[in-house]
Amino acid sequence: MNSKWPTVKLGEVLRRSEDTIEPITDTEYREITVRLWGKGVVERRRAVGAALSGRRFVAHTGQFIASRIDARNGAMGLVPASLDGALVTNDFPLFNLNTARLESAFLGWICRMSGFVELCLRASEGTTNRVRLKEDRFLALEVPLPQIAEQRRIVAKIEELAAKIQEARNLREQAMDESKDLQMILAAQTLDRLTEDYPVRTLAEVVTIRGGGTPAKADPSYWSGSIPWITPKDMKRRELSDAIDHISELATRNTAAKQIAPNAVLVVVRGMILVHTFPSAVLRASAAINQDMKALIPTDELLPEYLCAAFWAYNSRLLALVEKSSHDTRKLETDKLLGSTIAVPPIPHQRRIIAELGALEAKAQTLKRFQTATAAELDALLPSVLSNAFAGEL
Repeated sequence: MNSKWPTVKLGEVLRRSEDTIEPITDTEYREITVRLWGKGVVERRRAVGAALSGRRFVAHTGQFIASRIDARNGAMGLVPASLDGALVTNDFPLFNLNTARLESAFLGWICRMSGFVELCLRASEGTTNRVRLKEDRFLALEVPLPQIAEQRRIVAKIEELAAKIQEARNLREQAMDESKDLQMILAAQTLDRLTEDYPVRTLAEVVTIRGGGTPAKADPSYWSGSIPWITPKDMKRRELSDAIDHISELATRNTAAKQIAPNAVLVVVRGMILVHTFPSAVLRASAAINQDMKALIPTDELLPEYLCAAFWAYNSRLLALVEKSSHDTRKLETDKLLGSTIAVPPIPHQRRIIAELGALEAKAQTLKRFQTATAAELDALLPSVLSNAFAGEL
């Protein structure tokens, strides 16, 4: 961490907090933890004293906290006012700041720098699975420290620039969301216009539906084959011919995970992904599915690619049919799925619609890639700001 400022040892401005309590059996307490890579100090859980063993350290607003295990991965920060009085174990040492010499926000920003995290890595030692931050070595680390007035000036400048970066991030996300919504509206309108000239059918009239299952995990003979076993975690593409997991022919004979022939349309009907997306994909190779999915086998009057494209266009309408289960997950009941409708034009016209919707979806994917690229650029701005700030160049 090169800087034009003089350096001080952390032990000169930080002092270990020894404020502890013995939890009372029937009293509820909050416990806190620290997220990796400077993502903040957060509540871990709430528990009564009977569930907590031994004494606990009491956290106070503005204290510096680090994870002994993960300080080398950026798990450190300042205790926010919202978590004042929460408890931590000795795995999360707390430090009081000498605020006459060290502005708390200054430390809060400097500990998010990769150079500071690297210092914490050097101050950690142990075997592969037992690497721990060594407190004496941590407090012996030297960091650049200007006068308190300069610290405050730098903090104000960093926070000003960080706010502008966040504003740019919010505007980008808003623009991308609005563009995506517009494309979905255009896609749905393309299909809606077909209802004026062509018959409208329920899915129950134009598909056969198949379910799936999970072979017993305890039987290795079920999991030694080469048949793709598709689950929601595989539903990341519009065409599927393989899966993360595979099962045997014995499993397809003895369990509910039967083989499904190519050209079925696979959909997810249960899971938290249904909060925001109704995944669908055309199956291109024989496979089995689990119980969180359904396979829709179209009749000859319906192309699977057309049905899959319609599911993409009608994503929001299908999500409106989704219900919460007793465990707060999401589920689309089979009767509601089969009761949804679709216009069925002649096959040549379906092919034209597939091309139109494919062009719209390609634009959506292009925007998604652009969003990822611009997000990475924005994410790189703050580290650059911090690097300049703590080099004394801001």
